Amino acid sequence: MSDQKNENLKAGEDGRLRCWWGAGDAEYCRYHDEEWGRPVVDDQRLFEKICLEGFQSGLSWLTILRKRENFRKAFNHFDFRAIAKFDDSKVVPRLLEDAGIIRHRGKIEATLNNARRAVEMVGEFGSLSAYFWSWEPAGREPHVGKGEYDHPIPSVTDTSLALSKDLKKRGWKFFGPTTAYAFMQAMGMVNDHLEGCVIHKESEALRAKLVRPSKK
Repeated sequence: MSDQKNENLKAGEDGRLRCWWGAGDAEYCRYHDEEWGRPVVDDQRLFEKICLEGFQSGLSWLTILRKRENFRKAFNHFDFRAIAKFDDSKVVPRLLEDAGIIRHRGKIEATLNNARRAVEMVGEFGSLSAYFWSWEPAGREPHVGKGEYDHPIPSVTDTSLALSKDLKKRGWKFFGPTTAYAFMQAMGMVNDHLEGCVIHKESEALRAKLVRPSKK
């Protein structure tokens, strides 16, 4: 197991060991060190992560990072209450012409739809944060799916399957179980920095002292 972990740790330019994906490109490294896996409770930041994970589906995450500021401008910095009031008939055609973002009609329409569902969720639970953190698993979960899977980090778990299913019932779109788990990782609901990664203990410490939000 230690050999497998070592194979998935890479030294960055500063010589420190990181998860393999965060040790190369400078933008990946910054995101890995400063954002990924750190617990988030702010609703607007959570909504941004949900939307960007949806746009990333089928693409490189680096593509999304490089376009993130453009996404923020296009979607009012992911203020879901403001987005919920957008006129789809005007906004969708305009965004389909915006070369600064991913011009995918289904994903754009899903973002507008999900903003309205987010407003509903706040009305029901008090905050997006309260809803999503209620899904935090009690411990590490294995990957679930068909066939062999020997990667040290899962891509789908029982919780991500259940979360995706629940959101689908609530009318959310472009939030399948793989996207749900990527979101769980990004928002710090789980700490998937590998043991030995320079950020692993820091992320774990932040999670340990986090006061989980409660539902209203």
